[in-house]
Amino acid sequence: MSNTKNKETSMESSEKKYSIFRNQKFRRIAGDTLTYIFLTLMAIVWLAPIVWVFLESFNENTAPYQTTFFPTKYTLHNYVQLFTETNVMNFPRMFINTFIIAVFVCLISLFFVLSVAFCMSRLRFKGRKTFMNIALILGMFPSIMSVIAIYFILKAFGMTSGAMVIIALILVYSAGSGAGFYVMKGYMDTIPMSLDEAAYLDGCSKWEVFTKIIIPICKPMIVYQAITGFLTPWLDFVMAKAIARTQDNFTVALGLWQMLTKEYINDWYARFAAGAVCVSIPIAILFIVMQRYYQESMAGSVKG
Repeated sequence: MSNTKNKETSMESSEKKYSIFRNQKFRRIAGDTLTYIFLTLMAIVWLAPIVWVFLESFNENTAPYQTTFFPTKYTLHNYVQLFTETNVMNFPRMFINTFIIAVFVCLISLFFVLSVAFCMSRLRFKGRKTFMNIALILGMFPSIMSVIAIYFILKAFGMTSGAMVIIALILVYSAGSGAGFYVMKGYMDTIPMSLDEAAYLDGCSKWEVFTKIIIPICKPMIVYQAITGFLTPWLDFVMAKAIARTQDNFTVALGLWQMLTKEYINDWYARFAAGAVCVSIPIAILFIVMQRYYQESMAGSVKG
């Protein structure tokens, strides 16, 4: 009798284990299925506007209001007109203006951020914590609050007209970049101080430690900062709108905005989509080239 009861008990326990395993497997499959469905829907929501803009850039019909969601007839005429018909709106000049501003801002802001982050991370001096707290508090305020003040300051120096507008935009985008040093500082804090001490014992100066030790190690974060510094003027609209007043000084953001005004929208709607595609090409190339370093910088910043 005892053997029979033991067998029945073991069978019941095995059935319970199998039932639990089967329920866990079912829940895992159901969870994975719901996750994939959700991600698929999110991918469609995210990709649909991009696909629409790309197809709209080849639309033969330039009117903004159409009966179909996707174009029915396609042509390359929009891209040709965008870069050849410059008497109404000089998009190539806007593109060049933006590219020049973005490149200079990228280089200047990168130097500022590296310098400030090195001082805050590796040096100890009076007022260091106070400066970091002030920079942190100021960073909580949106930059749009200072647009009017910046405009009148630039106007007082005569930098809101002519070729000086490009220089003014470079100064504005670069001037406050050093305050965004926290991410770079967090990465530098993960670098052992023993490297600096060994270099100082070998006779290196602070500049040599900065250029020969810190900068090579911070390559992933340098790539991150370069991308950020390039994208800020490339995509900004508010500051450019406040400073640039004529088409000769417009950036691509202002040019795309003007294409959708009441005066131009009926003829320039498809060309607006073509311009949006052209604007995205340098950004895509930048991310593709620097993707590996960008991922490393994200991992390092989270760790720091």
